[in-house]
Amino acid sequence: MSEITLDETKLKELLKTAIIELLEEQKEEFSELLTEVLEDIGMKNAIQEGENTETVSREQIFKILKK
Repeated sequence: MSEITLDETKLKELLKTAIIELLEEQKEEFSELLTEVLEDIGMKNAIQEGENTETVSREQIFKILKK
């Protein structure tokens, strides 16, 4: 079996090309994945922020939502 040798620059270029092709071919799936990741980050940040605030009653929440 023969050995294939690639220098670092060529390998980086090949990886970039492969990633770009993948993103172009799977645009919708990548968009959905990115949306989910951003939603998860937002939820994590909201939970962390909520842990550092005072608690309110359910009634207070619904009162605000009805406005």
